[in-house]
Amino acid sequence: MSEEQRDNIVPTLIEDEMKSSYLDFAMSVNLSRAIPDVRDGFKPSQRRILVAMRDLNLTPGRPTRKCAKIVGQTIGDYHPHGDLAVYDTLARMAQDFSMRYPMVFGQGNFGSIDGDPPGAMRYTEARMSRLAIEMMEDIDKQTVDFMPNYDESRDEPTVLPGKFPNLLCNGSLGIGVGMASNMPSHNLGEVVDGIVAVIDNPEITINEISQYIQGPDFATGAIIHGRHAIREYFNTGRGKIKVRALAVIEDHEKSDKETIVITEIPYQVNKSRLIEKIADLVRDKRIQGITDIRDESDRTGMRIAIDVRRDIPGHIVLNQLYKMTPMESTFGVIMLALEDGRPKVLNIKECIQNFINHRHEVVVRRTQFDLEKAEQRAHIVVGLRVALDHVDRVIDILRGSATGDEAMGILIGEFDLSQAQVEAILDMRLQRLTGMERGKLEDEYNQLVARITDFQDILSNQDRRMLIIKEEMIDLKDRFGDDRRTEITDATGDLSMEDLIADEEMVITISHSGYIKRLHADTYRKQGRGGKGVTGMTTKEEDFVEHLFTASTHTYILFFTDRGKCYWLKVWEIPEARRTARGKAIINLIQVDGGEKIAAFLPIKTFDDEHYVIMATRKGHVKKTVLSAYGNPRSNGIVALHIREGDVLVNARLTDGDNDIVIASKNGQACRFHERDVRDTGRGTQGVRGINLADEDQVVSMVAVRRDSSLMSITENGYGKRTNIENYRLTRRAGKGVINIKTSRRNGSVVTVREVDDDVEVIIITMKGVVIRLPVRDLRAIGRNTQGVRLINVAEGDKVVDVSTVAVSDEEEETAQGEEGVTPSNGAAQEETPASSSDSESDA
Repeated sequence: MSEEQRDNIVPTLIEDEMKSSYLDFAMSVNLSRAIPDVRDGFKPSQRRILVAMRDLNLTPGRPTRKCAKIVGQTIGDYHPHGDLAVYDTLARMAQDFSMRYPMVFGQGNFGSIDGDPPGAMRYTEARMSRLAIEMMEDIDKQTVDFMPNYDESRDEPTVLPGKFPNLLCNGSLGIGVGMASNMPSHNLGEVVDGIVAVIDNPEITINEISQYIQGPDFATGAIIHGRHAIREYFNTGRGKIKVRALAVIEDHEKSDKETIVITEIPYQVNKSRLIEKIADLVRDKRIQGITDIRDESDRTGMRIAIDVRRDIPGHIVLNQLYKMTPMESTFGVIMLALEDGRPKVLNIKECIQNFINHRHEVVVRRTQFDLEKAEQRAHIVVGLRVALDHVDRVIDILRGSATGDEAMGILIGEFDLSQAQVEAILDMRLQRLTGMERGKLEDEYNQLVARITDFQDILSNQDRRMLIIKEEMIDLKDRFGDDRRTEITDATGDLSMEDLIADEEMVITISHSGYIKRLHADTYRKQGRGGKGVTGMTTKEEDFVEHLFTASTHTYILFFTDRGKCYWLKVWEIPEARRTARGKAIINLIQVDGGEKIAAFLPIKTFDDEHYVIMATRKGHVKKTVLSAYGNPRSNGIVALHIREGDVLVNARLTDGDNDIVIASKNGQACRFHERDVRDTGRGTQGVRGINLADEDQVVSMVAVRRDSSLMSITENGYGKRTNIENYRLTRRAGKGVINIKTSRRNGSVVTVREVDDDVEVIIITMKGVVIRLPVRDLRAIGRNTQGVRLINVAEGDKVVDVSTVAVSDEEEETAQGEEGVTPSNGAAQEETPASSSDSESDA
């Protein structure tokens, strides 16, 4: 290395050099590539493409040109970067699924919402859209600054005049160095209304602006959930918007199936990848119930059809799709743009104000340009008028002059004209010397004077300038405004699995073999006493319905097994099925241990400390535990009761701490005591004796009763009776109880005992799946020691296995005993007379 070269070396710290170089690189990328200008909403590449298309005269009324020509023109004159990058930008400006208001009209394959790439630039053609012309309007009137291009061979605009509010209407996406911009698109009509409102009231608040601009309006439509995020980015320039696909559920009456139809998807979601994602979830069994997925989209619009299995509610599948796929996406708003050449996160009012300021400058510069042109022309016209007034003298001067310069000097000196005026006179054609042409000059001069006065008024009057901006905006809205595509709804919060499930009363049935289903409570027709009922479900020969109860879809169901374990399930998680359907195996819904059977169910809305769960076993033991002890669901269940060997759990009931408890046995005994007699203990305890049973007897029911209610006792042969609770003497727990109902050969053993009143109906179900629904008000209360009346006509070989109660709806009408489609029972039994020993009691 020579001495001279060594002297030119400047030592520097590498960290300082890296910092300086990286900052230079970052500023170059952010200012020259990634971040849009707040005034026209364009990044340099987009702006240069439109300028190149203007140079090629590719206006809406002209034929399209090959995109390769446009790309070459852009690269050669303004943007010396990769041709593919420029073409990708050009193609995006033509995509109606990317741009809310496309700036380019494309002919050919410009890509699709499925992610298909555009065709090669040698095949596709393009020209500017009508809105692009609005962005260019008045660019020749010195309305914006120009700068030399990269090789200083020509000038390019630093910004476009931009009558169209492009930044707000089309948004922008740019990833720079250390910063990024992600601005949503908005509806042109709403944006214009917001701009006009700010012009009318510069002190307007952002909340008031939101009355005009609702929020984003994406090119792909869809639904925005939640207005809070919109208000947030309106105020701060940042926010997260939750966008969901627009989907409806179509019912097919013939096949009894449902189809989810998706017609709009969130912005920037790839349709093909969305379908692939759904297919992957189905294949991995993370979403169950989907039988087919079809893309039925065509030129008329998007349509994705998802067929749902018959036994799975479409709402549940749709809810899962929202949670597990891009059908619900988050659009992170960052309103970052260049303001005065510096990146800044702007709120909605600042964006509007910057646009108004830009348009104000354009109007001023345009008016100044027009004024100068008008004044120059008026000056020329004055000179022409002088020449016409002295036409003979002008002709003599021209004839007598040896050269044009000599004539020009004489005219300037004699008539006090300027050089520009004299040049116009010398260039004037002879036909302008006619009288008609003189009149035209007079008219033109008068018009010029009026225009000059108007331009001067505009330049001196702020209100006039703002009125012009308003009128231009309203005209733009009238010509290009359209309807909103994206719907905005109130926030739904994070999706839970029951968000799309209606809160409805359901009947839940469980068969002996462990199949469960739910269906609407009004599925079972109300009948007269003694009717034959309707088929509640179809069971195999060795299976039969064993349990039935009612609950709301949003209610928790506590499942208590015969071994004393407790499991949780929401009612809506139980498959809804047709009345005669078998249902779904319960082991597929809750993780029941092998050999366990469901013994009791409790519908629970909330787990509090004011209520208790009381359980009874077959051998007469009872246990009481506070309800809140069951408030932490576990997938594998918890121990609710420690079961003694040879015993099983029979029933569980919810109490308020002040209930009377009635334990009923198979042989017709009943023991009534207050629940205070049972001390509150933890979940894992054994409990205490509740009733003293005779040999061969066992508990079939336990009821927590009110003191003004009545008990409905039903036997296996379809007989039963209603008895007021006051007929059961209150004793201490562990007594033998009193006679509840006669268990004669006619009646058979007791199946269950339920608390009832006039406002409920009982649903009785038999081993063969026959169901009947009876209004309790049709049964008058009778004594304890009676055999009761026939409630359901039980066929030979069949027997009653379970009973449930349901509240009577106010809209329900009494149904006649001979309702169409229901055959009344032949010879329904009348009330039996009390037995001779009805007054005897078997007290403890």
